[in-house]
Amino acid sequence: MSAKSDKKTSKVLAPKQPKVAKTKKKRIVKALKAIGGYFKGSWAELKQVRWPNRRSTWGMTAAVIVFTAFFVGLIVLLDFAFSQLFNLIIK
Repeated sequence: MSAKSDKKTSKVLAPKQPKVAKTKKKRIVKALKAIGGYFKGSWAELKQVRWPNRRSTWGMTAAVIVFTAFFVGLIVLLDFAFSQLFNLIIK
């Protein structure tokens, strides 16, 4: 029995050396796979997009222009009203 215990105790393990080169390569490969997966998923999503036709695109563009013009007019009107009010208060 003592022979077995001598083998176990006499075996000295050297400290492990860090594998810098292999882990660095693994990180790079993992990062490249992640980037590739992102672009692959993005391409799959773009294939599923239902793009609008010309008529609906012009309709949405007109709606944005009308909406913008309405709010520009509202802001100009409020600005004029507040400036007149402040001028009235100051004088």
